[in-house]
Formats: sequence, structure tokens, C-alpha cells
Amino acid sequence: MSVTDAQRAVLEGWVRRRTTAQALAQRSRIVLECADGHSIMEVSRRLRITPDTVRTWRRRFLERGLDGLSDEPRPGVPRKITDADVERVIVKTLEEKPKNATHWSTRSMAAATGMSQSAVSRIWRAFALAPHRSQTFKLSTDPLFIDKVRDVVGLYLDPPEKALVLCVDEKSQIQALDRSQPVLPMVPGVPERRSHDYIRAGTTTLFAALEIATGKVIGSLHRRHRAVEFKKFLAKLDKEVPADLEVHLILDNYVTHKTPAIKQWLLAHPRFHLHFTPTSSSWLNLVERWFAELTQKKLKRGVHRSVPALERDIRAWLADWNDNPRPFVWTKTADEILDKVAAYCRRISDSGH
Repeated sequence: MSVTDAQRAVLEGWVRRRTTAQALAQRSRIVLECADGHSIMEVSRRLRITPDTVRTWRRRFLERGLDGLSDEPRPGVPRKITDADVERVIVKTLEEKPKNATHWSTRSMAAATGMSQSAVSRIWRAFALAPHRSQTFKLSTDPLFIDKVRDVVGLYLDPPEKALVLCVDEKSQIQALDRSQPVLPMVPGVPERRSHDYIRAGTTTLFAALEIATGKVIGSLHRRHRAVEFKKFLAKLDKEVPADLEVHLILDNYVTHKTPAIKQWLLAHPRFHLHFTPTSSSWLNLVERWFAELTQKKLKRGVHRSVPALERDIRAWLADWNDNPRPFVWTKTADEILDKVAAYCRRISDSGH
């Protein structure tokens, strides 16, 4: 059996390559052994396979060359779902809604198209369609959106020298919640259990300033959420931050941050500089990430029978955090953020909304 130089190069490549299927590599060895003049019985013995296997792939190579070493299409049940059926399901999913629901399910789509539920499910998976899922979004309409993004991100990535950058916000209406029945502790095989209903004991507001360089937090608790309380918090920051440092505050556009009383206080304390995030862009303020830590680790499953008990727990958690602070590192540049927002807007525009 003769093998051309080109065929031999391909066969030897299939044998050496690690990603080649083992069946194809073995067939290539059979052909190469036969091409070297070895008999069928000798190849069978050398490769530890049956003579019939050697005969089969030797014949296939003689008849069709390298293509003969590939597996032939296996017989099966003819395809029942046509391309037109697939297109009908996709168009109906994207452009129509069921009469009695806000979105399609596999069962309702199957009833509407006359196909099986499993067929609809396979089509949706193939085209990454998930009508049961939805996401929320809100684009900022702030006319100074670009300038504010560059300003805030610039403070994160390149903070000024001899200055302190603080992310400031209020977590208002923190509820002191007591469960209507005692919490049952975790035991092997059973998680902690608590009643679904609760008793409200009042609320408090946490004013917090996260230092981006170290992760330390200056906090203050107040029962109300007004400009008066915010002014008290600014006075606390002025007292705790060394007098030789400039103070840059990143905060949102809440009305209590811009009252005449606050503006007067800022005029009397010129080392304080306010940097506002764009409207509807609280994700740009790193202190929100710290609030998420507080909520997840302390408030969500906490039980408090009174507001003072809630405030004691918050103060204790804050003190423990400051014993071992962990800064949140901002990595996205302003250009990367703006490019992503622009791409999202283009997708919305292209979809016709």
C-alpha cells in the first residue's frame, strides 16, 4: 500500500497531536504500519488489535484516502422539527406575548405552536432565550453625567496629595425588627429557622464616610434624616480628619446635601470639597458597597427588640470593621465606564426602543 508524502505528513501529525481522538490516531497508525510493508497479521500483533480492524481501515484508506478514516454518519430518526418551525418559535418569543400572561413559558409556547414542551425548551436553549428572566436598569439623565463620572473616578484612581477622599452617604430607615416567635438555632441537617413575619420597633439612620485609601469608616447614628443631622455629621468629619488635610467628599444629589445651611457651613470650612455623583448613579459611590456588607452580615438576619439595641449592634460592627479595615479597590477607568454605557445605549437604540 502506497502513501504519498503529503498523506504521510497528515497521518503522522494525527498520531503525534495530543488533541487527536484516540480512534483517529489508531487508524493513522494502522495505515502507516501497512505503508511500511508490514502484513495485516503483523500490524495486528504490533498494535494489539484484531486483524479485521486492520483490514477495515486499510480498505477504507485505499478506497477514499484520508477521508476514509473519519467516522461515517450514523443512521437515526429523521429530523421532525424544520427550520420554519424553529423560526416560528423564535419570532413568536421575541415579538408576541401570550394573552393571559406577561411572558411565555415552555408550556404556553408549546400550546400556541403545536410543538412539544421539550422541543420549545431545546430551541430556547440553542438561541439563549429565557422569557422567564428579566433585568432592571436605569440610565442617568444627568446633563453633566460624563463630567461627574470623570470627576469621581479620577478621585478613585488618582487621589490628590495631602488630601483625604471620603465616600459619604446615609443608610436611612434601618428598621429594628424582632421576630414574632423565637429564632430556632441551626442543628446538624437543619438550617437556622425564623418566622416570616416580624415586629417593628422603630428606625434609625446611619451616616457613613468611607475612606477609600484605608477602608476605615466614620459613622454617626441619628433618629432623623435631615440637613440638621447631615451638618452634625460634617462637623464630626471636620473634628476627626487631621486639620492639615484637604477633604474631598463623594456623595449623591440628595436635597439635604445642598440646603442653604450646608452651603453656609461649607463656606466656613473651605477645606471641604463636594463631588456629586450623577443622578440615578449610586453604584458610583463606594460606600454603597460597604452598606451592602453591613446589611448582609449584620442587619439582614439580626433580631433587635428596640432602636437602642439596633444602634449598639451597628456601633459594635463599625468598631470591629475599623479594627481590620478592608478598602474596596476601584478598577474601571472613566473611559471604560462611558464606553460600556454608550454600547448599552446603542443596543437599546438598535432594538427599536
